Amino acid sequence: MNAIALLGCYFSASMRSQMQYPASAMMLMLAQLASTAIEIVSIWALFDRFGAVKGWSFGEIMFFYALIGISFSFADFLTRGFDVFGSDFVRTGAFDRLLLRPRSAALQLVGHDFRISRFGRFFQAAIILAIATSSLHFVWTPQAVLLALWTIAGGIAFFGALFVLQAVMAFWTVESLEAVNALTYGGVYAGQFPIALYARWFRTFLIFIVPLACVAYYPVLAILGRSDPLGAPDWFLPVAPLAGFIFLGLSLLAWRFGVSKYTSTGS
Repeated sequence: MNAIALLGCYFSASMRSQMQYPASAMMLMLAQLASTAIEIVSIWALFDRFGAVKGWSFGEIMFFYALIGISFSFADFLTRGFDVFGSDFVRTGAFDRLLLRPRSAALQLVGHDFRISRFGRFFQAAIILAIATSSLHFVWTPQAVLLALWTIAGGIAFFGALFVLQAVMAFWTVESLEAVNALTYGGVYAGQFPIALYARWFRTFLIFIVPLACVAYYPVLAILGRSDPLGAPDWFLPVAPLAGFIFLGLSLLAWRFGVSKYTSTGS
């Protein structure tokens, strides 16, 4: 059985188990959809009061919000195993069982658990994207659609890399969630706004250290047809999401190093 077929089996089993209690699954999804509604209301209140912030309109901010939300929802859906790696695999010794199987441990962690509730954030982001499109009178050309899909793919790779790095830290610390959550969930919040609004040192961090700007800010500028007020060349804007895949590649190298240093808890 190849990797895709194996992931299909994992996905099917996970869906069947959650749909044994469909009401619970739907309520969790609705909770995810509504959980960050207060953020949208607060942003709307800000722009309703001031009209625009440093040249950015409410519709443009919602564009950032929607694409980063869609990217994160898919990454969160695909990386549940890495998210709980420290508590569910290293601490309990269950990771030993994964290493004994004739399949990649990373592949098994991807297929560990696909949570239906993660679609709640996706549906919320899709609704926000429709609102932003209407507010900006934006016309989706084939080029814009492809660029949006490329942006989302880069965002999935970027957030997936953060979850992998979170799992890597668990090889030495077992519990490392709070440290990395500042980057994952904090990154989602930071990516919802143009980095041009932030201080220079924070922009440098989001571009060169943790390349969140490359999977949110720059490609959204390209989709909207805007030039970067910070001076990035126009040719760079649509290719910037490639940084998300490079970041994922580096995180997987760190994962391999962590696995090579793994010592069982013996439980």
